[in-house]
Amino acid sequence: MNPRAREQMTGQVLLDAAIGVGMFIVAYFVRFETELFATPKGQPALAYYVQMAPFVGGLLPFGLWVQGAYRLGRVRSRVDDFFAVLVGAILAVVIGLVGTLSYQAYFVPPELKDVGAYEVSRLVWALFLCLTVTACYTSRATVRAVLERRWRNGVGLTRILIAGTGDVARHVVDKMLQHGELGYRIVGFVDDRAGGDHLGYRGLPLLGTLSELTDILGYERVDQLYVALPLDEHVKMLELIEVANREFVDVKVVPDLLQVIALRARIEDIDGLPIININDVPLHGINSAIKRVIDVGIAAVALVGMTIPFAIIAALIKSTSPGPVLYRQERMGLDGRPFSVYKFRSMLVDAERDTGPVWTRKDDPRRTPVGRVLRQFSLDEFPQLWNVLRGDMSLVGPRPERPFFVEQFKQHVPQYMLRHKVKSGITGWAQVHGWRGDTSIEKRIEYDLYYIEHWSVALDFKILWLTVLHLFFHRHAY
Repeated sequence: MNPRAREQMTGQVLLDAAIGVGMFIVAYFVRFETELFATPKGQPALAYYVQMAPFVGGLLPFGLWVQGAYRLGRVRSRVDDFFAVLVGAILAVVIGLVGTLSYQAYFVPPELKDVGAYEVSRLVWALFLCLTVTACYTSRATVRAVLERRWRNGVGLTRILIAGTGDVARHVVDKMLQHGELGYRIVGFVDDRAGGDHLGYRGLPLLGTLSELTDILGYERVDQLYVALPLDEHVKMLELIEVANREFVDVKVVPDLLQVIALRARIEDIDGLPIININDVPLHGINSAIKRVIDVGIAAVALVGMTIPFAIIAALIKSTSPGPVLYRQERMGLDGRPFSVYKFRSMLVDAERDTGPVWTRKDDPRRTPVGRVLRQFSLDEFPQLWNVLRGDMSLVGPRPERPFFVEQFKQHVPQYMLRHKVKSGITGWAQVHGWRGDTSIEKRIEYDLYYIEHWSVALDFKILWLTVLHLFFHRHAY
């Protein structure tokens, strides 16, 4: 991490901590010092809240850290920023609520409990959540706006020189030009292969050969050198790094692994030996545990809350078509392991007896009258909440496919099996963008891999919200 990035991250963490402390105290005053809310239990001393403020303020940076809000180099839209802040603040409130209740129950003497010592009002927590989300998101939006204005005016830009003009170098340029909000300015290329025509890529000039690097670094005032040379030019790469180090220029090496990297790559080490994990996923460790807790909580509440609708659907299925209410089918899930998925039966019994496994098509004659409605509004998928509770599936993830079709797809669709690096989901990033049913497998894989690479709790909630808005009424639901 270079000094500028380290200072930026440190400043953001300190600002978020200050916001957490400040909003906690503001929430106290709004709750107890205004006439907006009644205080039947009396008003606790401000001193108790002040003593807890540092603890509560530290929770906000922790929640945002879990959401990856401090991950450098990760480009976020404003919507992604908002969901990251919202989910991070909710996580901070949940941990703070559990922590303060536990401390108050087990460590506060009885005589202090009677006066409400170290007990945080539930309404204060609610106000703290609203105030924190508003202030934290506003601060991020303000910082973003200030930086983008400075960069548009050419102030504070990081000047980038690209070593190489091949596919890897062009991929780097495409990404940088796509995300101008990162504050990069590419000054051009250096390469021996271009033959002296001085034509670069996308309007960027070829400034010279690799042997001229020292002079180019000086008169172009380069801040960072991106080395994107082919693997067969390893020796030249070492020479470039040595030259850049002498000129105090930061060096970024982009390995020529585009043909094998499908997901986010991550650097690991074995006792100091650097290893590139070319297909890393963010869903492991604490992230996996958080996702599981959310899955179980929402699935359990949904199953209990939908008992009556489920009973009505079951009665309609039973009264209009002979056969069982539920339909069980084998699907392939995490790490290629098969499991049985549950659905409300929407087709005739033994619908595939004569055809074998086939895709459902529009106006499929195998559907029952009730099944037609269930599939149109995706109501047949709701029993999969039980699969979520069992741990076979998640609420959000790539849709599970039948092993029969998986065997076909994995032979013809590149990177198809990478979608099994996470649990399958009831809904997913591909589905809320319309890629469901009999649609392009390649596009579904593209969206599934994007979800796996960019996973966060905020993205999961975003997909659930989009599901409520769009998925039940999508034209491919048949």
